[in-house]
Amino acid sequence: MIWIYQLIIQLVAWILPVLAMFSPKLKLFVDGRKNVFQQLKTQLKSTDQIIWFHVASLGEYEQGLPVMEALKKQLPQHKILLTFFSPSGFEVRKNNTVADCTLYLPLDTYFQAKKFVQLVKPEMVFFIKYEFWPNYLRQLKKRQIETFLISGIFREKQLFFRWYAGFYRQLLTTFNHFFVQNEKSANLLQSLGFLNVTKSGDTRFDRVSQILQKQQTLDFMRLFKADQALFVAGSTWKKDEDLLVEMINQCTHAFKFVIAPHNIKKDDILVLKAAIQKKTILYSEMNSSNLADFEVLILDTIGLLTQVYRYADMVYVGGGFGQPGVHNVLEPAVFGVPIIIGPNYDHFQEAILLVQSKGCQSINTPAELKQAVDALMTSPKLRQACGQLASDFVVKHGGATETIMNHILSKKAYQKISV
Repeated sequence: MIWIYQLIIQLVAWILPVLAMFSPKLKLFVDGRKNVFQQLKTQLKSTDQIIWFHVASLGEYEQGLPVMEALKKQLPQHKILLTFFSPSGFEVRKNNTVADCTLYLPLDTYFQAKKFVQLVKPEMVFFIKYEFWPNYLRQLKKRQIETFLISGIFREKQLFFRWYAGFYRQLLTTFNHFFVQNEKSANLLQSLGFLNVTKSGDTRFDRVSQILQKQQTLDFMRLFKADQALFVAGSTWKKDEDLLVEMINQCTHAFKFVIAPHNIKKDDILVLKAAIQKKTILYSEMNSSNLADFEVLILDTIGLLTQVYRYADMVYVGGGFGQPGVHNVLEPAVFGVPIIIGPNYDHFQEAILLVQSKGCQSINTPAELKQAVDALMTSPKLRQACGQLASDFVVKHGGATETIMNHILSKKAYQKISV
């Protein structure tokens, strides 16, 4: 089976540069990997003690960040190497301050994985949530390098649990320890004979709690909101926006609105603005404007949404009408606000639990959205009660980072890196 994988990944490596000529995102994916090995040689020394974190994209970065920060504090003599798979994560966080070196991960061909691991010589490696790259994992195991999975999620439908998936199951033997989000994941691994499992929870709960403690303020949001209640729609897609525009145009309540689209292409933003019948301004236009005069603010930028949630009285989180589904519901939940989402959220453990806790509600139709919004807009007590349930949910599920750190600092891994 491994030779089939080697053939496929090598074919992908040959084809991608051709496809990249027709796709800006693929061009970033390909071009960003061209000088990785030279960057490693320039930014890291052969004598450096390196802890390597690999994430797929932005969401996994947020999950790994609390552990990166904790390790940096506990082991300041070590350097953090952070690699991304996706341009959507790398381009947003390439200038982060926690990692000493941030790069794209070279494609998982046999020779690139071997060269990468030989050059980096990491003392510990952390893969986040879903990342299983056969050649990298085999190289790490060959060199007996401590390798961990953080915030892992396992489901019966994954290849690991199919009768014919011996090759994929073998990858699980390359990990020294699994830190998983829930009991179901732990039971699935244990059913295959893996006892090196800890149900630690999701480190994103710790990440959003850190955001709450920072107490950052945004002057433009203070000016825009003034003394009115605020509805924030974050990470919205076209299907979300169709429902939201109809709701906003029909809304008679004394609310202001912020929309933060997932796609901030100029043409699409202008179409969205034109569809809204209330007085609307773009973030990119607001410098010389009296923000209090506007009813709707569209954030045609990135990096502000998390702190904008701080000003919300209720939140709609987008993505729930597409695949794989809803975006991060924890970021608004930590601020103690009621949340509304679309119907597609069953792949996200935190969204499932938050709906069950009544801090979040799922809608399917424009009528259901209007009903949910009207109920919350007309009742400050209901908003407060639902928001408290959301906040309590985040507090209840925190502590994953501490569990992971206690294991690392007390087991063989710590003994190895402290020599």
